[in-house]
Amino acid sequence: MLTIKDIARLAGVSVSTVSRVLNDRPDVSEESRGRVRAVIAEANYIPNNTARDLVRINSEAIGLIVRGVQNPFFTDIIHSIEKALEAAGYTMVMRQIGSTDNELEAGAVMQREKRLRGVIFLGGRSNYTPEEVERVTVPFVCCSYTNSGGTLDAAQYSSVSICDEDAAHAAVSRLIENGHRRIAVLLADSDDSSISALRYQGYCRALAEHDIPLRQELVFSTDNSFLIEDAYRAMAAGLKRSDDFTALFAIADDMAIGAMRALREHGYEIPHDVSVVAIDGITVSEYIQPMLSTLCQPKEEMGAKSVELLLDMIEGRGGHRQVTLATTFRTGASIRKIG
Repeated sequence: MLTIKDIARLAGVSVSTVSRVLNDRPDVSEESRGRVRAVIAEANYIPNNTARDLVRINSEAIGLIVRGVQNPFFTDIIHSIEKALEAAGYTMVMRQIGSTDNELEAGAVMQREKRLRGVIFLGGRSNYTPEEVERVTVPFVCCSYTNSGGTLDAAQYSSVSICDEDAAHAAVSRLIENGHRRIAVLLADSDDSSISALRYQGYCRALAEHDIPLRQELVFSTDNSFLIEDAYRAMAAGLKRSDDFTALFAIADDMAIGAMRALREHGYEIPHDVSVVAIDGITVSEYIQPMLSTLCQPKEEMGAKSVELLLDMIEGRGGHRQVTLATTFRTGASIRKIG
């Protein structure tokens, strides 16, 4: 008896495409739908809803847990992951959770409910313990972050990320090279066990290396949010506390966009009065005025590499690995040289 995977192979399409045809989904091209139906007709394949067939379908499913529901940085990564999984014959099952929710708990629940082969966590904490990851009993990959602050052995997890601390250090150093010494920072939380804390460490390290004192009145926080609107509000509130800075490092493009609006509304011209730099390289930051200067993450490569690592483990080609990708600086027009 043919399986769905056999039908996909014979029709020259992905398993997910066969599943969509069988469920009469509209998001399939007529050409692909015709090839699948021709194979089904020739083989006299009769789909049914028995538990055995449900297990067969779900055995090709990969879970994607996205932590941070409204983060536009994740969009290109999600598309890259879905494309790579479909090309390999797997179906992506995605769940979005809040920025403070427990991604490991969500992954463990989805694993049981959907009979997943593996899980990709997009966004998450950087301080896992062995006891916490035991709940996820299928191979998994941490995408866009790594377990830099946890107690996991390297053989217990896989990750694909940039070095967040080094990227922040590079961004702030770029401001310092342009003559700035009074540099504010806009972050989510200085101790959130995630990228915000790591990028804050990079900010502090850059200041220390150039003998620039850390001034707490120039540390602006959104209280653990990466949303544009919360960054806007945090920047507006911060300006009431102190405006004694010539440059701002925002830990994410989204937050920089919100901050730039607040600065303009308070009478500051960018970059004439305040220079701004960030990290991420989201598409919209190319089209604001002035174009944001930022360190761009390789989003498509990050998604594809996460799938590669996960499938290597699932299909027996390799074990856990940690991959660090490089950022590239986009000059933009939001930094001005002073002094």
